[in-house]
Amino acid sequence: MLIPFKIHKIILPAILFSILLFSCGGGSDDSDPIDTSTPSNLSLTANLVGANTNNPNGDGSGKVVLNFSADNASSYKINFGNGDTAETSSNSISYTYTGGGITNYNVFVSAYKDFQFISKSITITIKVNKGLIFFDEFDTPGSPISSKWTYDIGRGDNGWGNGEAQYYTNRTDNVSIANGILKITAKKESYQGAEYTSARLKTQGKFDFKYGKVEVRAKLPQGGGTWPAIWMLGSNITTVGWPACGEVDIMEHAGNRQGIVQSAMHTPSSNGDTQNKGSQTLADVSTAFHVYAVEWTSEKMIFSVDGVVHYTYNPATKNSSTWPFNDKQFIILNVAMGGSFGGAIASNFTESSMEIDYVRVYQ
Repeated sequence: MLIPFKIHKIILPAILFSILLFSCGGGSDDSDPIDTSTPSNLSLTANLVGANTNNPNGDGSGKVVLNFSADNASSYKINFGNGDTAETSSNSISYTYTGGGITNYNVFVSAYKDFQFISKSITITIKVNKGLIFFDEFDTPGSPISSKWTYDIGRGDNGWGNGEAQYYTNRTDNVSIANGILKITAKKESYQGAEYTSARLKTQGKFDFKYGKVEVRAKLPQGGGTWPAIWMLGSNITTVGWPACGEVDIMEHAGNRQGIVQSAMHTPSSNGDTQNKGSQTLADVSTAFHVYAVEWTSEKMIFSVDGVVHYTYNPATKNSSTWPFNDKQFIILNVAMGGSFGGAIASNFTESSMEIDYVRVYQ
């Protein structure tokens, strides 16, 4: 049946109104409103460490600090322009480039909320001193990066060969990273039959090298019995043993001889209380950072603090007894307690830390 035009004009709006009323009214919906906000207003800046008028591309460390922020963002993803990426929920991140020379990198940062994101890029031109082959700036909070560091655990044989009193762990109580600093903390506590705990990090199986320069910027613990060390062992120690593998003590310090920092060489010709050593005295080793370094060539080892040389090892006759240093070595960082070098542990000692700002190896 045909509906007259006038009636059709009246009925159709009524039907539409009923549909809208039914769909919009009636019943209650207690579900939370959907958050439709998306990231916006992304900003991005880059600060090259050490950049100034004379060094517009940085100080050669290759280190850059990226700062970024965005409205409604819960996390950020960073592409450093060289294949490396990172993710963070903070508003800044530090990164160190390697490779040598002055290079341009297109850095991308994306601000995320759930699956929605916006991106921004910046081009940086940064200088890297030639031959930076290994580094750790300790910029990632938590535990040391497992691709670079591993641990010695336990009490070792005869207190790691020196009658040391500590039990080495990989607990955050003894080793942790915060605010760009690695802390190795020795503590007085009963643990696994020992009365002290600490940590010993090493690059064994992760990184080793032959010839080059090692720089470690560190502040030392204090207290009678503390024995912090920055040193190296030959990677062939598992086959030839010690001291045939060679040991290079870049820095060691005894809290019982506060301020005297020593470097030493241990070889088959002179080990234990070796005669091959040198030192210098610094009044503020436990209150200020210093750069402890060794430069290793095919002919000699040169030891320094803040560029001031205090010992050079250059034996006139080089053979397996005096110079087992033609093979690769790995790096060790630790704080021991007591032992043949650390001496008596103070009765009032509770805990103290070696703080390390960075480790860098050039070649």
